Amino acid sequence: MTGYEEMPGNQFSMQGVVKSMGLVFGDIGTSPIYALTAIFLLIPPTPEHVMGILSLILWTLTIIVTVEYTFLAMNLGKKGEGGTIVLKETLLPLLRSGNQVAFVSLLAIIGISLFIGDGVITPAISLLSAVEGILLIPGFERTPEVTLMILAGLIAIGLFSFQARGTERVAWTFGPVMVLWFIALAGFGLMAILNAPSVFLAANPLYGINYLFSHGLAGFLILSSVILCATGSEALFADMGHLGREPIIRAWYLVFVALSLNYLGQGAFVMTHPGTRNILFEMVFSEMQILYVPFLILSIAATVIASQAMISGIFSIVYQGITTRILPLLHIEYTSPQLRSQIYIDVMNWLLLFAVLFVIVIFRNSNNLTLAYGLAVSGDMAITGTLITLIFFFRGEITKLVLATGITAVNVVFLISTFHKIPYGGYISLLIASFPFFIIVIYIGGQKKLAAALRPVSLDDFLPKFDEVYRSVNRISGTALFFARDFRQIPQYIPRIMFTNNIVYDDNIIISIIRTEQPFGITWGVTRELTKGLSIFEIYLGYMEIADIATILQEAEIEEKTIFYGMEDIVTSHIFWRIFAAIKRLSPSVVKFYKLPSDKIHGVVTRVDM
Repeated sequence: MTGYEEMPGNQFSMQGVVKSMGLVFGDIGTSPIYALTAIFLLIPPTPEHVMGILSLILWTLTIIVTVEYTFLAMNLGKKGEGGTIVLKETLLPLLRSGNQVAFVSLLAIIGISLFIGDGVITPAISLLSAVEGILLIPGFERTPEVTLMILAGLIAIGLFSFQARGTERVAWTFGPVMVLWFIALAGFGLMAILNAPSVFLAANPLYGINYLFSHGLAGFLILSSVILCATGSEALFADMGHLGREPIIRAWYLVFVALSLNYLGQGAFVMTHPGTRNILFEMVFSEMQILYVPFLILSIAATVIASQAMISGIFSIVYQGITTRILPLLHIEYTSPQLRSQIYIDVMNWLLLFAVLFVIVIFRNSNNLTLAYGLAVSGDMAITGTLITLIFFFRGEITKLVLATGITAVNVVFLISTFHKIPYGGYISLLIASFPFFIIVIYIGGQKKLAAALRPVSLDDFLPKFDEVYRSVNRISGTALFFARDFRQIPQYIPRIMFTNNIVYDDNIIISIIRTEQPFGITWGVTRELTKGLSIFEIYLGYMEIADIATILQEAEIEEKTIFYGMEDIVTSHIFWRIFAAIKRLSPSVVKFYKLPSDKIHGVVTRVDM
C-alpha cells in the first residue's frame, strides 16, 4: 500500500496560539458584547443579582468550555479533529446493536442540524450587537434602527460574498486582530474592576448556587441567557481540525482570563451604573471616550471574524456529512492551494446568507434576537455531552464517565431553561434546523431505497459473463475506469455498458473510493487483477480528508482513456422520494465532486422506480 497523510499539527507554538484565536475563538470572544446586556435587561442589576450572575457565567465557561470541550471532547479525536460527526464516528465502532447505532446516528443528525441553526443566528446577533455601538457616538444617538439593520446586512453580504475567494489571504490578520480584541476586553475589564474589586468574589460558586435557589423559577429561566456566554463552544470544536488540539487549548487559557476579566468588569460597571442599557460599550465609553471609536471598529472586525469562524465550522461539518454519506454531494471549491482544509461550499454559503438577512429583518435588533438565541446552542451542547458520555461508557473509563455525566446533566438543565424562548423567537432556530434535518433524513432513506432498487450484480455472477464478452467482442484500445462503491457488488450500469452495448476496453479498472472510520489518512493499492482485462483499484480516505483523486490516479500510473459513472433517473409518485430525486438531480456526480477531467467523463443513466 502507498499513499500520503495530512494531519493537523498538535505541537505548541505561539504562532499556533495566535492563529487559533483568530480562527476558532471569534464567536465565544464576542459574547461579551451582548451576554450581560441581555441578562440585565431582564433583571435589576442589584449587587446580589450581579454577583450571582457573574458566578454563573464564570462557572459556565469553566464547566462547559474548559471541561466539556477542551478537556473531554478535544481529547477524543485521534489527530486533532473535532465536531459532532467525529464523535459519532468515534462511537459507532463501540456499539453493539442496530438500535444503538440508530439512536446515536439520530442524535448526531439533530446535533448537526442545531449547529447549522446556531450558525445562522450567531452572525446576525454578533453583527447587530456591534453596529448598535454606533448609538453611543456623539451625534449618532438617534440613528434609526433600520439604518443599523442595513449596515449589519451589508457587512453580512460582504462577508459571505468574500467566501468564494477564500479567507487564506486575510486569515493571517484574524489572529492579531483577535489578540488585540482580547487585550482590549481584559484591559477595559480591569479598569472597571478597580471601582468594585469585590466582584472577584464571584469566583466562589456559592454565589451562583444561592442565586439559583433563592429566585425559584425566575432564577432557573435566567440560565437561558447565561448560556450566551458559552456560544461558540461548538464552533471552536468543529474548527479544531484546522489547527489541532494543543494550540487551541493553550489559547483558551488566555481567552478564558480575558473573558473573565471583562465579564467581571462589566459586572462592576453595572453595579455603579444601574441604568446602563448596553453594558460593554457604555463601560468603554465611560472609561476612555477617546478610544471608543477605535474600540467600536475593533468590535465590528471581531464580529466579522466570529462569523467567519462559524461559517468555516459549518463548511467543515457539512463536508464531514458528505463524506460519511448523510448529506448529498455538493459542489466544493478548494480556496487554498497549500491548505486543502480551506473549502468553500457555494450552496451552503448563499443559504446561510439568506437566512442571516432574514433573521436580521425579522428581529431588527440584538435585544430581540437574544430571545431566540440559546436554544440551538444548548441543544447542541447537550447532544455533544451525551455522545461524550456514551463514548466513555462503552470504553469503560469510569472517572471520565462520571465527569461527563455531570456535565451532560448541566447541559440538559441549560437546554430546558431555554424552552420558554420557543414562542418568543426560539422557534426560528428550530425552523432553520429542521431544514437540514429533513434533508438528511430524506437523503439517508432515499439512498437505502435506491440501493435496494438498483439491484447490483454480485462479482461471482459478473466475472464469467465478463470473461465471455472480453474474449468475443472487438475491444477498444486503452484503459477505461468505472466507479463502484464496492467492487464485490457491481452497479447495473457496468454490465449495461459491457454486456448490452459491448463496450469493452483492453484494460477495465473498477475504482472504489472507500471512506474509513479514521478521520485522516489516504492510502491506495496497486491495481489488482480480478481476471484478464479487469482490475480493481481501491482508495481509502479518512472521512475528513479532501483528496485529489486525479493526482492519486497519476501517481498510481493509471492512464485512463475514458471514465464511466452511473446516474439514476428516479421515477416515483411518493412525495419524499420526489424530494430525494430532486436532491440527486441537483447534486454533482461523484466524478464531478472529485473534479476528474471532464473531457473523459461519460455518464450512464439508469431508470429506477421508487
